[in-house]
Amino acid sequence: MTLTIESPFIDTLGVQLIKTVDGEAELLMPLQHAHLNTWGIAHGGVTMTLLDTVLAMAAKSVAGDGIGVVTVEMKVNFMQPGRGELRGFGRVLHRSTTMAYCEGEIRDSEGHFVAKALGTFKYMKRLAVGRDIVRQKMRSDPQATPGPSDA
Repeated sequence: MTLTIESPFIDTLGVQLIKTVDGEAELLMPLQHAHLNTWGIAHGGVTMTLLDTVLAMAAKSVAGDGIGVVTVEMKVNFMQPGRGELRGFGRVLHRSTTMAYCEGEIRDSEGHFVAKALGTFKYMKRLAVGRDIVRQKMRSDPQATPGPSDA
């Protein structure tokens, strides 16, 4: 069985899903040149994205079919620069029927502690969102124009 994250953005980063089961998740991301900042280390946004994804995957691992998660809030502490390969670990600390509170960390290929995160995720039914909804509205009403609520 192939594990998937189902996110085009995450796919472009080359993130690999190693494990997602029983409130835990593990991801692997080999750093490429495009992931680095001007100092040649993992860009903070890349590190935060990996943390957000691994926490969300941990939360999603205990959700029912057709249920996704959205990030409500996340706090990140950066410990030291990320180099080589980044490995993310996430786990659910507490779960209610509508929310999951998770923690996670990133380590580099040498096992050094790169970053730590805590996050809250809301469980939601998967809906068709984004551009498809805008297109549907515009087809049904030729006078319609995309607005802030359509983004």
